[in-house]
This record gives sequence, C-alpha cells and structure tokens, in this order.
Amino acid sequence: MADYANPDVLVSTEWVAAHGGDAGIRLLEVDVDTSAYAEGHIAGAVGLNWETQLCDQVRRDILTKDQFEALCNDSGIATDTTVIFYGDNNNWFATYALWQFRYYGHDESLLKVMNGGRQKWIDEGRALVTDVPDHSSTGYQAKFPDDNVRATAGNVRDTLGQGTVNLVDVRSPAEFIGEVIAPPGMSETAQRGGHIPGAANIPWATAVAEDGTFKSHDELQAIYGGEGVDDSKETIAYCRIGERSSHTWFVLKYLLGYEKVRNYDGSWTEWGNLVGAPIARD
Repeated sequence: MADYANPDVLVSTEWVAAHGGDAGIRLLEVDVDTSAYAEGHIAGAVGLNWETQLCDQVRRDILTKDQFEALCNDSGIATDTTVIFYGDNNNWFATYALWQFRYYGHDESLLKVMNGGRQKWIDEGRALVTDVPDHSSTGYQAKFPDDNVRATAGNVRDTLGQGTVNLVDVRSPAEFIGEVIAPPGMSETAQRGGHIPGAANIPWATAVAEDGTFKSHDELQAIYGGEGVDDSKETIAYCRIGERSSHTWFVLKYLLGYEKVRNYDGSWTEWGNLVGAPIARD
C-alpha cells in the first residue's frame, strides 16, 4: 500500500484484528446485502443500513447535517474518532459512507477503509460475532457540507462539451450503452438508458484485485490514464445511485491523489429521468 498517494487511508485485515477494539477506533460495516451484518460481523462493529440510515427517508437525498450528527451519536463516534469502514461487494457502500463522512467534514486523516472488505476477513477465517454493540452518545457536531466532494446535475450540465472535466461512468458496459438501465435485482431505475455525453466508461470493479483488495498504484494509474482521465482536470464520477461512483471517487482521490474529484450521487437515476438532459448510447 506504500505507493498510493495516501497509503494511510487503507488498513489491512491484520491491522483491524489487532487494533479494531482500541480506544478511539470505531468499525462501521455497510453492506449491499442489508442482512449480512446480522449474520455475523467483526466484534465491536456498528452496522449501517444504506437503505434507511445513509439517506433521507422523505427527500431523495443524502443525510442532512442533523441526521448525520444523529447517526454519529448513535454509533458512538466523536469528532476525534478514527472510523474504519468495511463491507461486502469490495466496499461499495463502505466508501459511500466514508464519502458522506468526508462531506460533513470528519477529519480526513481519521477516515480509513479495511482493504478487501468483509469477504477478505471471512476468507481468512477470522471471527465474526452477532453481538450488537451499544455505544454512548458523543454530542457529535458536524461541519458545514463540503461541496468540493459532491457534484450536482447542474455542475455536470455546465461542463458538457467543454472538455474541462473528466466524466467517468463507472457502471457496466451494458448500462453505459443503454442495453440495461440497472443491474439485475436493483429497483432504482430511470426512464432512459445510456450515458452522459463525453463520459468514459471505466467500471468500478476494474480497480479491484481478485482478493478484493485495491490494485496497485501503477495498475490504477494505467487503468484511468489509459482511458484518458487527465489528472490535471477535475473529475466527476457517477453510476446509478452514487454508491459505485463513491468507490471510484475514493480510488481517484486517495489512492491516486487526484487533486479534485467529486461524486455525482444523483447519478443515472437522476440524469436518465431529467427532462431535456442530453444522453448518448455509443
């Protein structure tokens, strides 16, 4: 991990086994499969349900500042807590949760991902427990939202055709060309299939090795650079609902060290439904 631009943003399963229970550390598990945590998790880990705890239940939006503070209080997270994120599907929603922590100003140096996620922990035969921890509230107070890590449809529209921003569509090739609108079994969809004009299709999973860990710095640089992602420009990543693109946001921002990367969390379920928004299918 030493060659990454910010190697300290990753911790190994060995590190978590040794230090996951230390004072000032909080483990957060966020899975695509929302039943996985109850079946077994790392001792002391707090489980978050992405369908109910990482989004507003009325508006179509991420958590409000008040809701984020309540989440941290309920999880026993203070502003000086080191938060270790992990989950299934190579940390899809783990990086989505980390992105919201970054958006609300939790100290970047205290946000880390367990490389390889839940599956690597299980593959190594490490222990899982079913006990649910109970943590005291901390009085957490979030900072003002940082729009330097979040893009809107308006931000994307303003850059179309100008060549000033790298647009990276991290969905599958079939979603990119409009052959399908959502992966099998996923309920969130759009009225039209295709992609935002000018976007490069670099599926999120190309950043992950067979064991679920992130590929090396040189491999990642070859993947994104080879597809024309210019690190001197701003990059906006998007997918369907913003979780896969948060994974790519994490790779570009922290592992490759790109200066400005934003996650367009409205993604295709917004753009594909947006009246008058141009699309492409080639």
